[in-house]
Amino acid sequence: MNPEHVNTSNTGKKGGGFKRFDTTLFDEHDAIEKKVDVAIIFNVQNGRAQVCNEKTTITALLRFSDPTRPKLKAFILIKDLLTESELVEIGGREALKGWIVRFGDVDTIEQAKQLVGSTVLISDENRPDLEEGEFYTRDLVGMRVILKETGKPVGTVVNVYNSGASDLLHVMLNSSREMTDGTEEVKTEQRASDPLVWVPFVEAIVPNVDMSKREMLITPPKGLLELNIRADERSKKERRQLEWKERKKFQKRLIAAKKKLCELEQQHVFHGFRFGDKAQRSLLADQIVGVNSKLLRLALQNIETPSIRLNLPEFVAANLTNQISTLKLSENCHTTQNGGIPNASSKLQERSLVLASKGKVAIVIVVDESKRLVDSKITKDSQFEVLETLLCDNKRLVKMEYRGSVPLVLVCPADLISSIQSLFSSNNHFGFNSEKVWFLEEEKIPVVSSSMEEQTKNKILMKSPWEILQTPVGSGGVISLLSSHNIVESLSEVGVEYIEVCSVNERFAGGQSLLGLVDSRKAHLGIQIFKDTEYLENDLHMIFSMKFMKQLTKQIDKLQFLAVPTENQHVEKVGKEFVDITPSSPNSYELCASIYSSLSVCPPSKVCVVEITE
Repeated sequence: MNPEHVNTSNTGKKGGGFKRFDTTLFDEHDAIEKKVDVAIIFNVQNGRAQVCNEKTTITALLRFSDPTRPKLKAFILIKDLLTESELVEIGGREALKGWIVRFGDVDTIEQAKQLVGSTVLISDENRPDLEEGEFYTRDLVGMRVILKETGKPVGTVVNVYNSGASDLLHVMLNSSREMTDGTEEVKTEQRASDPLVWVPFVEAIVPNVDMSKREMLITPPKGLLELNIRADERSKKERRQLEWKERKKFQKRLIAAKKKLCELEQQHVFHGFRFGDKAQRSLLADQIVGVNSKLLRLALQNIETPSIRLNLPEFVAANLTNQISTLKLSENCHTTQNGGIPNASSKLQERSLVLASKGKVAIVIVVDESKRLVDSKITKDSQFEVLETLLCDNKRLVKMEYRGSVPLVLVCPADLISSIQSLFSSNNHFGFNSEKVWFLEEEKIPVVSSSMEEQTKNKILMKSPWEILQTPVGSGGVISLLSSHNIVESLSEVGVEYIEVCSVNERFAGGQSLLGLVDSRKAHLGIQIFKDTEYLENDLHMIFSMKFMKQLTKQIDKLQFLAVPTENQHVEKVGKEFVDITPSSPNSYELCASIYSSLSVCPPSKVCVVEITE
């Protein structure tokens, strides 16, 4: 039996849009038995299984939880073994972790533990009736996709993928060729080489789904269907020449990167080139080229000779009385714009709005999914929800009417970039000018050994022979990214005077008083803090003057790294083989840098602080 999984989640925007439910199709011998994938068992509590719906839906189970209905027959898939059981009871939900369920033939904790990691399914005939606007994934796959405006066939849905923000339809486009009269002949017969594009499954883009006709009408934003299609119509010979030049250019970068790692005595990273296939060796080459050796060198120096790390509360306390400019505001005053009786805060907010309207400020939003997040309840979905809420709110970040003038930079993990890009494309970039929006992958740095033995001291750890074990640099990586992508210079050329950096957090993103204060005092740096917090690294809101940011990007060596002792599994080459290493105590350092390092190079008299009280 080979399960064919597709993630399950509700799709579309809040308050409207489509919903779909996952289906799993099993082939057993000559008979085809259809079942619906509804949950994954991930834990045990008091002899009962705990199931999650992070990637699958529990909706089907809940619709059968009515005690007046017959007990639901369920199937449990453990690896390739499918067993039948009776779903006796569905308990309440514990926090955000999952649902507690009891199966009829599972009586002990030992029996329940054997089910952890398995999948729960129900028979296809028990599929709950769907409400209007709901669809099963299996029913969407294979549907024809047609442009609503022209009626022109676009392609066929070949898969559905849950991106976290909204579901994405993977559409294989129809091939076509130009006719002598200038028209196009569309070939509905598709080939594996035909291009594939992602189409967000939201009502704004897919307004009509006709199950009887097996077709859906789409209204894609301009350029959406061309995103993954190569526009290069050069000859085969010209393309090969370009590919050869690109390979040659990459080889030069690889040689330079290997040289820098050799200078840092990290030659063991190259062992993987003598093993594996072409794809694995290519992966290792990409990993090596991607290492920011300048940051790694700086971080290793900080391990050897730790610098004095400025603590934000201590800095504020030491300079509060006579050096830094401080403004205390109530939270209500902080979040209300242009309302009530005019005061010092409202004047500062008006000042910041004028700057935004003239394109004098750029915004950097940091989406942090690292495991160093203090709040373990922050999930991929909640990050998307908070981000979308902030972008849709006319009172946060910047007013809608000024967004076309404000450049925007989003810094996020690599696996979220395409999802966030889809979120923006399906919402008309939330009023921002698409040509002034950057999506940057967060800066990463290798994890190094904490061993004191000379041969393994501060050596880069390998996740596999061809993968470097890396973790996010932290908020300090924003400065490095803005420098390496030449964004600071680009912003300066279009007249930007201030750069606002904030995390994806409803409380800290927004509030225009800080920008107004920094501008009125001609400060280099502004920091917003809340009285009832402990200045958490992930809840940041700062304003940098363009002059000071340029200074920082030229002084990356002023970043201060912290080496955090951690346990990390990795592989090591022993003799002629690689062996897995599973530590029982901290064996490595994860290296992180805080954006608050910038305080070390900024005179206290050029720092402004807005403190939000109750």
